Amino acid sequence: MERLQNSEGERPSKNGSVIIDDDKNGDENKERGNWSSPVEFILACLGYAVGLGNVWRFPYLCYRNGGGAFLIPYTIMLVFAGLPLFFLEVSFGQYCSEGMVTCWKALPLLRGMSIGQFLVSFYLNISYSVIIMYTIYYFFASFTSVLPWVGCNHNWNTAFCSSLVDDCFQVGGIMTANNTCANLTSFDQDQLDMYNVTYNYTSDEYDLSQYVDPFKDQRQPASQEYFKYQVLQQSDTMSDTGGVVWQLALCFIFAWIITFLCMIKGIKTTGKVVYFTATFPYFVLFILLIRGLTLPGSGEGIKYFITPRWEHLATPKVWLDAAVQIFYSLSVSAGGLTTLASYNKFHNNCYRDSLLVASLNCLTSLFAGFVIFAIVGFMAHEAGKEVDEVVTQGFGLAFVAYPEAVARMPAGPFWSVMFFLMLITLGLDSQFTGMEKMSTAVCDMFPRYLRKRRTLVMLVVCSVSCICGFTCVTRAGAYWMSLLDNYGANFQMLFYGLAEAAGLMWIYGAKRFTNDIRTMLGDTLVDSKLFYYWIVNWAVITPLLMAGIMIFNFINWSEPTHDNEQYPLWGRTIGWLIIASGLLALPIDWVYKIIKSPGSIVERINLLFVPSPKWGPALPQHRREAANVHKQHGTTMGGVVNLSSLNHDNEDINKNAKYSALSKADTESAV
Repeated sequence: MERLQNSEGERPSKNGSVIIDDDKNGDENKERGNWSSPVEFILACLGYAVGLGNVWRFPYLCYRNGGGAFLIPYTIMLVFAGLPLFFLEVSFGQYCSEGMVTCWKALPLLRGMSIGQFLVSFYLNISYSVIIMYTIYYFFASFTSVLPWVGCNHNWNTAFCSSLVDDCFQVGGIMTANNTCANLTSFDQDQLDMYNVTYNYTSDEYDLSQYVDPFKDQRQPASQEYFKYQVLQQSDTMSDTGGVVWQLALCFIFAWIITFLCMIKGIKTTGKVVYFTATFPYFVLFILLIRGLTLPGSGEGIKYFITPRWEHLATPKVWLDAAVQIFYSLSVSAGGLTTLASYNKFHNNCYRDSLLVASLNCLTSLFAGFVIFAIVGFMAHEAGKEVDEVVTQGFGLAFVAYPEAVARMPAGPFWSVMFFLMLITLGLDSQFTGMEKMSTAVCDMFPRYLRKRRTLVMLVVCSVSCICGFTCVTRAGAYWMSLLDNYGANFQMLFYGLAEAAGLMWIYGAKRFTNDIRTMLGDTLVDSKLFYYWIVNWAVITPLLMAGIMIFNFINWSEPTHDNEQYPLWGRTIGWLIIASGLLALPIDWVYKIIKSPGSIVERINLLFVPSPKWGPALPQHRREAANVHKQHGTTMGGVVNLSSLNHDNEDINKNAKYSALSKADTESAV
């Protein structure tokens, strides 16, 4: 039988619904644009999800929380929290083709949450740009025959630089109680006994096995002093801002210029850049793994990483760490996944993409763990210490421990260049999505004026973010960076995950949301018994997990610190204002909506709980298809089918009508 197809690319199926033949050779949504291919979307999501936390935070948490045993709570949190939220956000964004603000036409009650997500994205973008700034600094500093953080003979080193001890040993001396190097031949027997040094007359050698450096607890690696006193030029307190560190300022501006140029044409340029930025880290990690496995002590490091210590599973904090890590590792609840998916074609297989990206993300964390601990094992071997004595997290791993390790490797500058280039690409990938979701949100709120001026919007967003982040390039910059890291996103994102899952399932409607997915992906997936796994998680398990983690966080809350020192009162106040800004946007938007909307107070409140008349797929043919699928399966689309029938000056004028009711003409058009 000949297949019928109309001019809009529609054809009837056997059950009477409409099937859209997407234009595979161009943009389906001509006004907004689409990814050039599904691969670009997958790579963009992978670049967004796979970030710096996979390389430096996951290995540390795995070590601290029971080694291989940590994979049990990690996997449980992936299955019942991370993966369900990932698929929910991707399918939600693809269905409506809207950014993280305008997508909540589906449930105006949560529109304020998207404003909070916008602010959180702003804070995170500044944090990522600062990390990129540090990596750019180290990247350029690595182009030398001798890495600058090697040795204690630089003007930024202190008298407590740990390499001084090794240098003293090499000239036949030891560090004394006054922190000076003294040759052992100048010691009498009483002095040798005082430092637990014995002289073997037979071999004419000194035995230093029992010697303990008098200042051991105060020693700092040369790489740590380089980071703190040369790179950061860190002031003693947060209140002492000091001047701008001009080297960091140049790297900071350069980081924002790179970001802008890579996104100047929106997803059309980003989609091409991610082919490199999303895949290059895997290439470097593989090379570093091969190199790491050839180093002495690497086996001990990997053994420490994977050996299960089962007693840790009885500790509640282990489960909290697992939940938080999987939550941030997949980058859910920040609005980025919704934004990226909004550029998909309507019938893209977002189910496949979600499973693929989430799985690759977690495997990357494990892979990075093997790479990092192979090198940490080498560090422990070289320093003559246990593995647990050299493991650090966060900046300590990226900018202290690893530079210290590569300095001890043959061809150290080469490995340093590769490592920091990898960190730059990881940071840029996350930065791309952060900036994309912010610019998309702004353009989608004012499409008539800004969608054609997208480059200008991106320039303004980048410029404002760069200016606001300049506190992080002062001598107090490390304190500000730590403040943003501790207060900028943690609690807010847990709340957003709870709100979006509960809101879409219990207010918008689980059945309606299921039929939204049915419209895009067909009956086979949605009608399978396996799909109940997603519904049960979205409606019950995931919200309960989020609520439990939030309560546990609140009960065990302690004020964050930097370098084991508490922030000043004014700093903590700013931190709480950052948290409040991401949460108070929700009730403030409720008040604004209630004041602005016409009708009685009850009618105004009711408008928060029903979809906007403009809610639904972006393109007319997909709106008709969705309306027909919903009608056949006992739900309504939520918005009107024919957008041209709306009064665009006030989309809520039909507030007492059932927006989703289809007229006879609309029904005939859909079928």
